[in-house]
Amino acid sequence: EVQLRESGPGLVKPSQTVSLTCTVSGTSITNSRNFWTWIRQPPGKGLEWMGTLNSGNTYSAPHLESRTSISSDTTKNQFTLQLTSATPEDTAVYYCVRDTQEDGMDYWGEGTLVTISS
Repeated sequence: EVQLRESGPGLVKPSQTVSLTCTVSGTSITNSRNFWTWIRQPPGKGLEWMGTLNSGNTYSAPHLESRTSISSDTTKNQFTLQLTSATPEDTAVYYCVRDTQEDGMDYWGEGTLVTISS
């Protein structure tokens, strides 16, 4: 069974970088059918796609592209998110997700709350 688990600091100061890691088990992060995705949900708002990594290529939401970096560590079967210049508006629950063309976003991590505050 595929499992994903987010990890990272729950509190980040404004202007600093949000750094999150998603540890994947049950499938290889290098499998080209897997699209590794970050999604967030600010308090009281809907889900927001941030970006996706597949076979070394990254795709980011246009309004976040200048601040977002998604990468992978194949030795640890992990992928990461870095969001620079954080503001309180970046406070959200962050999810890592496995997406495939066949089954859509079928596996989600449990989510991790990141609060941007001084």
